[in-house]
Amino acid sequence: MKTHEIRERFTQHFVNSGHEAVPSASLILDDPNLLFVNAGMVPFKPYFLGQQNPPFAKGLATSIQKCVRTLDIDEVGITTRHNTFFQMAGNFSFGQYFKEGAITNAWALLTGSVDEGGFGLDPERLWVTVYLDDDEAAEIWRDKIGVPEERIQRLGMEDNYWSMGIPGPCGPCSEIYYDRGPEYGKDGGPIADDNRYMEIWNLVFMQNERGEGIGKGNFEIVGELPKKNIDTGLGIERVACILQDVDNVYETDLLRPVIDVAEELTGATYGDNASHEDNIRFRVVADHSRTGMMLILDGVTPGNEGRGYILRRLLRRIIRSAKLLGAKGATMERFMNTVMDTMTPSYPEIADNRERILRVAVNEEKAFLKTLESGTRLFDDAVQELKSTSRAKTAKVLPGEKAFELHDTYGFPIDLTLEMA
Repeated sequence: MKTHEIRERFTQHFVNSGHEAVPSASLILDDPNLLFVNAGMVPFKPYFLGQQNPPFAKGLATSIQKCVRTLDIDEVGITTRHNTFFQMAGNFSFGQYFKEGAITNAWALLTGSVDEGGFGLDPERLWVTVYLDDDEAAEIWRDKIGVPEERIQRLGMEDNYWSMGIPGPCGPCSEIYYDRGPEYGKDGGPIADDNRYMEIWNLVFMQNERGEGIGKGNFEIVGELPKKNIDTGLGIERVACILQDVDNVYETDLLRPVIDVAEELTGATYGDNASHEDNIRFRVVADHSRTGMMLILDGVTPGNEGRGYILRRLLRRIIRSAKLLGAKGATMERFMNTVMDTMTPSYPEIADNRERILRVAVNEEKAFLKTLESGTRLFDDAVQELKSTSRAKTAKVLPGEKAFELHDTYGFPIDLTLEMA
């Protein structure tokens, strides 16, 4: 099942049950606490907090929100499931239904037959987790849905209590996992192996407001929300990975074409016969090309701070990874055209911005190739100097002041110095 069809099935399922389809908001919202929208509920935050009344006739909404999570940059390509850009499909209830409604809606879509608009997943391969003391959710899963007790697991704040990571609405959650089989890891459910058991949907029972704090579990609950709400998030890319029977999210129909182009441009091979490092580089190229394109689409331009720096870092990692794979010349235009071709059916506004997106990406590549050439030469000189002056002749650590000089004097990014070192 193609990713665009997965999106359509999700939206239609919830429209049929009375939800209003809401277009994705921009990745950039007027929120000083967020660089980018990082969850499907972010545009609905004022409704959860009771600051505004939801403009939906039945108090129900569904959306497929564009999201970027910058904390995942270093995980890209290493794990099977991390994307910096991803599409979060969600259904939202503002004081209408609560736990039972969220759970029954999700189960119906996941296990419903393909002929009737569902995803057709085998219910015997689905596991669920609930918050430690959420007996109500556990009972719904067991008694209403029929999930056996042994496939319902309880986890703590770090895993099953959701917030945006900043002050705002929060609440306990119930996550749905798909068992990909013993070839992906050990038995025992999500507690035992979160690679074999892939999380695909998080049902958040949004009932509290969190205060300041650090991390996923170290924060204060400052009170209850005006209403008990529902916020869910299904990962479109993860469901595509399962329904397309591929090993990871980088090999789905939206990203694999970029990897194919990278193979053509570099002469390297992706897959079982490639080195682990090369496979990571291919995945970085695919993931970052899409994220970079979507950021440029929403108005971000490369720069040295804030959102512009994130975009610059992503684009430069593409170029650097392609070079390490064997690319001899410019690659950005091919990568951007490929990812725009795969994404335009879901985001038709790409067509009207195609020339601008290409111009921004290609100009950044031209500038960085010059920096990369001179910086790499300076880096190599610094390494040789270090080895020649070291008594042990086997020095392994580039001095911090040399890394700073490369950055401050020559404009060579510290993250690339780190990767090369």
